[in-house]
Amino acid sequence: MMLRHYNITVKGRVQGVAFRFNAQAEASKLDLTGYVKNLADGDVYIEAEGDEEKINKFINWCYVGPRLAQVQEVIAEESETKGFQTFELKR
Repeated sequence: MMLRHYNITVKGRVQGVAFRFNAQAEASKLDLTGYVKNLADGDVYIEAEGDEEKINKFINWCYVGPRLAQVQEVIAEESETKGFQTFELKR
């Protein structure tokens, strides 16, 4: 298995719609590690690590998000792996 790491920024109406909580649930379902947090500018920032196929599924999920989210843009950039053990919800 090839471990991949992506830095993902999700833009749109993605705060106040349980995006972080749902992203954590989706990441756990896909056995991904990393974290998700809200940014001051209204975006959501995610670092996710795992199998490439599962990361791609997660990125595709980010384009949709939870029911009330209105995602306008997803920026996903591959980066160095960091060896996360869990997927955390950060403030």
